[in-house]
Amino acid sequence: MASIFSRIASGEIPCYKIAETEQFLAFLDINPLTKGHTLVIPKREVDYLFDLPDEEMAGLSVFAKKVALAIGKAIPCKKVGVAVIGLEVPHAHIHLVPINGVYDIDFRQPKMKFSPEEFADITESIRAGF
Repeated sequence: MASIFSRIASGEIPCYKIAETEQFLAFLDINPLTKGHTLVIPKREVDYLFDLPDEEMAGLSVFAKKVALAIGKAIPCKKVGVAVIGLEVPHAHIHLVPINGVYDIDFRQPKMKFSPEEFADITESIRAGF
């Protein structure tokens, strides 16, 4: 059975799409730690990030960097933090989280809630940063 991220990548499940290439997709996390929290995935379903071939891993990293720079332009923050946990969804993914302090990327904290309109506004502001 395809992971939820594979279903998002195929268009079966809608998302707040930030950026896309033939190989990679970036979209807002619907249970974000902070405003602008974005997930970056390879479209090809691979469970463990470090099982990606070197070339694909390098491409994912470069894609994530472009997305992080756009997030940093759109969302007031000191930096865009990076987290790879990989336990909650069996599909390789990178969390890009706007942060002002180390505890902003603590996954134990309560998740933020946004309306569909707020998610759409966040998406557009980040997309404008490219």
